[in-house]
Amino acid sequence: MLKRVAILANGGDVSGFNAVIRAIVKTAEENNVECLGFIDGYNGLLKNNYVKLSTADNASGILHKGGSIIGSSLNANVFNYKVVDENGNVTYQDLSEKCVQNVKEDEIDCIFTLGGDSTQKSARDFTLRGLKVIGVPKTIDNDVACTDITFGYNTAVSVATDAIDRLHTTAETHNRIMCLEVMGRYAGWIALESAIAGGADVAIIPEIPYDINKVADAIKKRQAMGKNFSVVVVGEGARPKGGTMAVKATRDGGAGVINAQLGGAGERVAQELEKLTGLVTRNTTLGYMQRGGTPTSFDRVLSTKYGAKAMELALDGVFNVLTVLKNGKLSYVPLEEVVGNNKQVGAVQGGTAESNVRLVTMDDDLVKTARNIGICLGD
Repeated sequence: MLKRVAILANGGDVSGFNAVIRAIVKTAEENNVECLGFIDGYNGLLKNNYVKLSTADNASGILHKGGSIIGSSLNANVFNYKVVDENGNVTYQDLSEKCVQNVKEDEIDCIFTLGGDSTQKSARDFTLRGLKVIGVPKTIDNDVACTDITFGYNTAVSVATDAIDRLHTTAETHNRIMCLEVMGRYAGWIALESAIAGGADVAIIPEIPYDINKVADAIKKRQAMGKNFSVVVVGEGARPKGGTMAVKATRDGGAGVINAQLGGAGERVAQELEKLTGLVTRNTTLGYMQRGGTPTSFDRVLSTKYGAKAMELALDGVFNVLTVLKNGKLSYVPLEEVVGNNKQVGAVQGGTAESNVRLVTMDDDLVKTARNIGICLGD
């Protein structure tokens, strides 16, 4: 008999976190199940810091709110956790057993992990420690394996599309090239879909190493048609042929996590295009605007469906899975399938050959559509 469950939100914030939380809590209450929320993701799990969630109190009126009412942790790898002693010495320790102990002492029957690739990798690792886990796919990057779409993605695309609409007017008024750098890390979903939705002329994505001369040629072709302006969307993980991604900074977060902070891809493209075309070129980096604020109606519904489905699975005794949307239908897949070949416990970094992230493929309808309507992809 399911009596008590817990939710944790992990990774970068997205619009839709609260909608998932609300759906899980409401479905739990309909079945007389108590619901807890760990504060700040895996950090809260480690510190056993949680609150009771209830629609009579803190889980009410949150459907439209961005962010997460229970916070979220960034790069909290409890399997390789940064510990600083009283002398300032830094070591990395596996503290996962402390998390397992907390769950057992709290008599929690299942944990819902709301997060992306790295979050679900840690969730899988906890199943090996004996915990019952159900994952819910979150990320604006839309790169979680085995599902067609993640919650938070649609809102991010909508924000990027609005930015493209606004940049269009400046580009046309001043005869400029306007570049927009968007998030997505190693995946080009946001860049590609917003470029199509916003009527951009060029979309540069991580999956297609670009030839800047091909991009310049496409813009010159527009000039020859009397169009002395262009809009270029650049994914933050974009890289030129034979080159590397633009890295803004590198932190020391220990092994098994993403330490590279991407940034600068849009500015790099802008500087090169100005030299090659002679047009004044400016870059706008959209940044965290894509993460915050009110979720779209699509994300509100998707998040609610995911949350309700996750709780339904728990009630049915189906654990150690990820809720997914495949071909328009809610379903689930084993977390082992989501992890793919990234089997090493504690190694949660995404974007590697073993991490099984979902990238844009050349046979995807978005790629075909972009090519059909004349969007230059830089190749």
